[in-house]
Amino acid sequence: MVALTEKTNKRLTMQIVDIASDTTAIRSLDWDRDRFDIEFGLQNGTTYNSFLIRGEHTALVDTSHEKFRQLFLDTLKGLVNPADISYLIISHTEPDHSGLVKDVLQLAPEITVVGSKVAIQFLENLVHQPFKRQIVKNGDRLDLGNGHELEFVIAPNLHWPDTIFTFDHKTQTLFTCDAFGLHYCSDSTYDEDLKAIEADFEYYYECLMAPNARSVLSALKRMAELEKISLVATGHGPLLYHNVEELTGRYRNWSQTQTKAETTVGVFYTSDYGYSYRLAQAIALGITKTGVAVELIDLRAVSDLVELRELVSRCGGIVVGMSPASDATQIQGALSTILGSVNEKQAVGIFESGGGDDEPIDPLLSKFRNLGLTTAFPAIRIKQTPTENTYKLCEEAGTDLGQWVTRDRSIKQMKSLGADLDKALGRISGGLYIITAKKGDVSSAMLASWVSQASFKPIGITIAVAKDRAIESLMQVGDKFVLNVLEEDNYQRLMKHFLKRFAPGADRFEGVKTQSAENGAPILTEALAYMECEVVSRMDGGDHWIVYSTVYAGRVSKTEALTAVHHRKVGNHY
Repeated sequence: MVALTEKTNKRLTMQIVDIASDTTAIRSLDWDRDRFDIEFGLQNGTTYNSFLIRGEHTALVDTSHEKFRQLFLDTLKGLVNPADISYLIISHTEPDHSGLVKDVLQLAPEITVVGSKVAIQFLENLVHQPFKRQIVKNGDRLDLGNGHELEFVIAPNLHWPDTIFTFDHKTQTLFTCDAFGLHYCSDSTYDEDLKAIEADFEYYYECLMAPNARSVLSALKRMAELEKISLVATGHGPLLYHNVEELTGRYRNWSQTQTKAETTVGVFYTSDYGYSYRLAQAIALGITKTGVAVELIDLRAVSDLVELRELVSRCGGIVVGMSPASDATQIQGALSTILGSVNEKQAVGIFESGGGDDEPIDPLLSKFRNLGLTTAFPAIRIKQTPTENTYKLCEEAGTDLGQWVTRDRSIKQMKSLGADLDKALGRISGGLYIITAKKGDVSSAMLASWVSQASFKPIGITIAVAKDRAIESLMQVGDKFVLNVLEEDNYQRLMKHFLKRFAPGADRFEGVKTQSAENGAPILTEALAYMECEVVSRMDGGDHWIVYSTVYAGRVSKTEALTAVHHRKVGNHY
């Protein structure tokens, strides 16, 4: 192991480890990164993993994030003369893995870039210079010599449209980039401490892979056709060696659960334009939180219009991301098929990620409305670079759509309890609270009554948070929030405000007096008391997360006042 900066500094360090015969991992450790992509508030940093395979020819699998430019390039040059690298394998072109491709090409202009057809197309727009390329399809092989024969597995949408896996038959190592990874930074190269990483492993799956569950199952099926996989060399976090079958098995089980959902929503986007894929991913994440399956489809990759028609006809709802006018003809056949396959029982959502010259989305939206479809959320129009709030808006829009397509099921479930049990459950009373949270520029709140003290040492509480609540993504392990206690005889205004349905992206604190807690979350000025909390763990409670948090600060504004109490008559809904 080699650290190029002091570990005590814990910012950016490098780790070099021989992980198999003639195979070296170059791990870029980002100790302090606290946010990643659209979904993640990181508690344990992350890593960006790159790999060198040396046969008679040398291959570099992926690069690193541009913030590691000097550290990565110095490390690479310390291991090999860049001019001696024959192949640069691009697992996918997301910037955290391809951020230094242009630098490597400058050091080794004769290198051959290996990737899927889509990846090569994306790279042309990223590096803006000619380069040698080799496009690979599923099952193609590349012989590096000395037994290192690489076989490629096409794995689109895991979690980027152009993803491939690479399997080295000599070492039985599968290089998977994002799939099976996690955002977890430590000196441990491997997954020996399963307990330490499994929460982050599941959270990573929920955010990135769950909206692509069918693609996960397709990739697992192709993986099963390979020889035994002894090592999964991931693009983020520790490599899987000690728990390969266990953790890949969890992917299979989670994905099978997702795809067995009663209802499906099709999310259609164009992968090579603007931020369309990330916006689609955020919407898909919101949909999956409601227990609805998602089919993410790149309109430019649609080749079978009959298959597309079948998918659209069985969906409870659809989401379409528009492309610029100049490229509209490339997807016109797919759009026409979608319009010809929808029915009036479906819901629709439209988003646009372009610039001022893009084709307006209003004509398309009007066509869907004229066909009788319900608009599940206001059209999302993105003219500038998306922010955290933009992606949160998309997630909330997806949740609104998911709730709409499952409304009949929800009503049926509410009526499923026996009358006596229903009334008995309703006699379980609780206090009235407002949970407020802020992460980065994103803030949210919810009315809660399922709150209870859970421990004395440390002082801890539990809160039941429905999986489809907007605030749920701000209450991951390590996140901080405020529990505001409402006052008896003085709670109606706040309860009414936070009970109302907010439009996606709406400011939940508009018209409400607040002040900032030390942890950054809003304190409601009218609250009887408040407590500052940090999430320690989460337990799956079916349609809710049971969130256990420690309490480290708090204050009461009126010492003689009592907490407002919520009495229900029935127990099958809030």
